Amino acid sequence: MKRNCVLLRYGELALKGKNKADFEDRLANNIREKTARFAGVSVVKTPGRIFVELEDEAPEALIDELKTVFGLVGICPAIRVENDWEKIKEAALELVRKQEGVRTFKVNSKRADKKFPIRSQEMNHRLGGFILGNVPELKVDVHNPELTLHVEVRSKYAYIYGNDIPGPGGLPVGASGRVLLLLSGGIDSPVAGYLALKRGVELHAIHFHSYPFTSERAKQKVIDLAQILTRYGGKIHLHIVPFTEIQTEINKHCYDSYSITIMRRFMLRISEAVAKKHGALALVTGESLGQVASQTLESMNTINEVTNMPILRPVIGMDKQEIMTIAKRIGTYETSILPYEDCCTVFLPKAPKTRPDKQVAAREEAKLDLERLVREAVEGTEVIELNPGEPEEEFSFF
Repeated sequence: MKRNCVLLRYGELALKGKNKADFEDRLANNIREKTARFAGVSVVKTPGRIFVELEDEAPEALIDELKTVFGLVGICPAIRVENDWEKIKEAALELVRKQEGVRTFKVNSKRADKKFPIRSQEMNHRLGGFILGNVPELKVDVHNPELTLHVEVRSKYAYIYGNDIPGPGGLPVGASGRVLLLLSGGIDSPVAGYLALKRGVELHAIHFHSYPFTSERAKQKVIDLAQILTRYGGKIHLHIVPFTEIQTEINKHCYDSYSITIMRRFMLRISEAVAKKHGALALVTGESLGQVASQTLESMNTINEVTNMPILRPVIGMDKQEIMTIAKRIGTYETSILPYEDCCTVFLPKAPKTRPDKQVAAREEAKLDLERLVREAVEGTEVIELNPGEPEEEFSFF
């Protein structure tokens, strides 16, 4: 019996040894969550492959959803038939005839089921000759074909499909523990969050909001950025920290040139407290080395001093153009460039210290009621739960 399906290939999961099954189960569950809204769809996991089985041909919307599932390297709309040579030939011819504008092809067969009587190389020759005999306008090109016709003969069924649609790669979300992303309204931090998700983390996010110095629209901009990231990472908890008093106190009592350094040190202390409270094992930032005053090695060294929690910096070696390219591809760029201020810009000093001294930073902080300010900021944090596909007016506050 012929059936439509999507064959899904994964890359580095195959190298996970004894933990491989756990990664595969996580990936299959993530795919089920992504495809749950489509009628007549079921997800089947077999050794080395995952299949999405369909009643009809795969709709474009389903393929678009699968393109956002980390862990997948190839997405292949396929025809499934019994392990019967005549049915394999018919399905292959059907698939080839559906291709538009293709002039060259080759056949790539794999015989996972060694009981099947025709070996892989012989299958390539036989099937290639059959296609040429029925579609004479096609030519064989084994080096650079426009279409690679794949045939996988497995234990019960054979799968016939054409060129791969590339997947995002990486590891399935949720396979690597939980992290907390310091999410601003800029270009870099959403990209850092996306790249962290690609390595299999579950993402929480934290944002520092200085109302009325930063507007409610600036806050909404960050909510919108986090909502975009839910497309790749599933549910995200966004922690909104009241930061007004801290910034006011820094501005009132501390050296102007050290204000960014001290502000960032506060952010790390608060982020560490929130991370521990919610089971996150690391912080993630959008810092790119040398891009701004707080992102020199000297600044990072002074700022990092206040936490022992690991800090992941996925874009640390990228330049701005590289980061912007990813932002445009994942859909965060247009939101990031909206002209709404964030707390890092409202009290920006004229000459921020690019090589801050740890002792000076500590001495300036001693002018403030450090423990109280951190404690009250953590206690006053608002949490917003964001879910994929959820309209803004239905955001859940708790």
